[in-house]
Amino acid sequence: MSAAETQVVPPALPEVYRILHDTYGPRGWWPGEGPFDVIVGAILTQAASWKNVELALANLKTAGCWSFQAIAARPQGELAEIVRPSGYFNAKAAKLKAFADHVINQYDGSLERMFDQELHPLREELLSIHGIGNETADDILVYAAAKPSFVIDAYTVRILGRLGVAPETEKPKYQDWQQLFHRNLPPDVGLFNEFHALLDHHAGRACRKTPVCDGCCLLEVCVSGLSKVH
Repeated sequence: MSAAETQVVPPALPEVYRILHDTYGPRGWWPGEGPFDVIVGAILTQAASWKNVELALANLKTAGCWSFQAIAARPQGELAEIVRPSGYFNAKAAKLKAFADHVINQYDGSLERMFDQELHPLREELLSIHGIGNETADDILVYAAAKPSFVIDAYTVRILGRLGVAPETEKPKYQDWQQLFHRNLPPDVGLFNEFHALLDHHAGRACRKTPVCDGCCLLEVCVSGLSKVH
């Protein structure tokens, strides 16, 4: 088969979503009990597996550190030991305390009050808190605050890169990838929630670091995959 015959037109993002959703069904993210759980999990999952995060979350509950007030009151060294399973535990303890202090000092501990503002100023506020970067801020916006700000992670960049879907810039940054979704999808928090979860699930099932292209649901629209199979 010639190169011309195997040339693939990169798929549109709605088509990618449809294929993933038809294949895997709804993922029901975020795994958690509410906004507080989501925020703590989003901080702890930085550079950590979810399995280890769950151990740290269980430790927090057992230790009675299941509120911003309890986190703020706990000495940082003790808090670090509690979240040790998540890795980088000293840094993560500092981040948890910074977030807790912010919510308590600015909103009397009320996430409802904090989230009662427009998306963009809320995102800027989140980014101003120690330890909250783009991905963590967007995790919080989508899964805790229910605001449409698409989450970009390494799995998303990997999958889209292999599909041939990428921003029109030589070295795209986080915001470039995010704008790709924002320009091509309606600002629907439910859609953003589900699409991000599906991409992460697909990265674990097929589009791994070393991809498993045979049987991949996106193979027929994947520039990289078809080049390997044919």
